[in-house]
Amino acid sequence: MADNSLLFEIDDGIATIRLNDPERLNALTFETYAELERVFAALAEDSNVKVVVLTGAGKGFCSGGSVHGIIAKLLDMTAEEQLRFTTLTCAVVKNMRGLKKPIVAAVNGIAAGAGTILALASDIRLLSERAKFAFLFTKVGLSGADMGACYLLPRIVGHGRATELLFTGDAIDAQECLRIGLANRVVEHDKLLDEAYSLARRLKDGPLKAIGVTKELLDREADMDLAQALDLEAHEQARLMQEPDFKEGYRAFVEKRPAKFNQS
Repeated sequence: MADNSLLFEIDDGIATIRLNDPERLNALTFETYAELERVFAALAEDSNVKVVVLTGAGKGFCSGGSVHGIIAKLLDMTAEEQLRFTTLTCAVVKNMRGLKKPIVAAVNGIAAGAGTILALASDIRLLSERAKFAFLFTKVGLSGADMGACYLLPRIVGHGRATELLFTGDAIDAQECLRIGLANRVVEHDKLLDEAYSLARRLKDGPLKAIGVTKELLDREADMDLAQALDLEAHEQARLMQEPDFKEGYRAFVEKRPAKFNQS
């Protein structure tokens, strides 16, 4: 981006997306949303990228939509323009969840509003001990149902806790996030990125096709009954049994060595 509010780099199969407006705690602009939507769509076709790490520069992860850069401007838009914007924000989440590659969120500070959703739409959330979450949508008179919040959050923390968080917009700290399942881990602030990249490398060296199918089915099965889910899993597992990774996994187990899965 021309204003460098979103930085992107690839190193050894791991893509890092860093929100880069530290003075405003990485608040999102219309341009940042558009770039996030484009980048996550492009990652699906980029064979050089196996895993994604999403984080923020400075003291914050993402403070949500910019008050002056987005919210003030939305007030002057037509209903049609507002719908185009909300459709764009939802497309970011759609592309994140549709990406058959792991996304690790390294939440280094405050995640508020849309920032919480970027973390929710990631597959694994590692939190700094300084991190906080606040689902602020109702604080500005909007529904807590924003960017998939009402779909994603109950599946992570349960319906009751999701209801309270979305109704009140109250901030919760990293330890509370861990307690309710919103965080996978809480780590020392200075070790956050080391932990995130360690996990990313571990995932990168794993059976990437199998991990991609697992991600896809975690979402698809949420809206199925058990019979449908079992039928889908039977077909997908049988398909993966035809892949070289399954044979390599067996040989590695028998030979008592680390598996070398296909990285293409």
